[in-house]
Amino acid sequence: MSVTVAMNSVPKPPADILAGFREAPTSIISDNLARLPGCVGLRPFHGKGKLVGSAFTVRTRPGDNLAIHQALALVGKGDVLVIDGGGDETRALVGEIMKEIAQHAGAAGYVIDGAIRDVGAFEAGDFPCFARAVIHRGPYKNGPGEINVPVSVGGCVINPGDIVVGDEDGVVSFSQAEAAKLLVAVKAQMAREEETIRSIREGRYQGSYGKQ
Repeated sequence: MSVTVAMNSVPKPPADILAGFREAPTSIISDNLARLPGCVGLRPFHGKGKLVGSAFTVRTRPGDNLAIHQALALVGKGDVLVIDGGGDETRALVGEIMKEIAQHAGAAGYVIDGAIRDVGAFEAGDFPCFARAVIHRGPYKNGPGEINVPVSVGGCVINPGDIVVGDEDGVVSFSQAEAAKLLVAVKAQMAREEETIRSIREGRYQGSYGKQ
């Protein structure tokens, strides 16, 4: 079956914007997105490493990775492979070899609404990978699929080129158009929370956090 490619590349956010979000916890980003968006049910499988990049999206038939293989031939430096696998956990969509291909291409990481395998290879490294589950069973390679179209991953709609950030707490995404304003708000909250923690440690805290 065929794989449709809507676009071969995605727009890249400014480097300073990505650098700013590299220091920002997903929890604080989520707070400043009205605590609404974010991928539910995914968890990190890599050993360490912050995920920050632009979404290179794939929608595939559950349990099939033909479209992912085609996406790996197109993915660019700093792209996050965001894969809508329908939440299926019965077959792994990527494993160690596809991790190596993506990493060699300069991709920023994987976000997969589905399962992976060869989890030891991910845990031993710092190439970010967020997914639902682990299973030894491999995928079909028949298609169909779509590349760089809007996808739904863990209940979150992600568009090609959206900024994706992932850490120990999970994955959030947002449009490039709102990134600069969002980063200002995130930095301001980070500063407030750092002051709150200082006040607790110094015995000055008087309950301000419960009013935020």
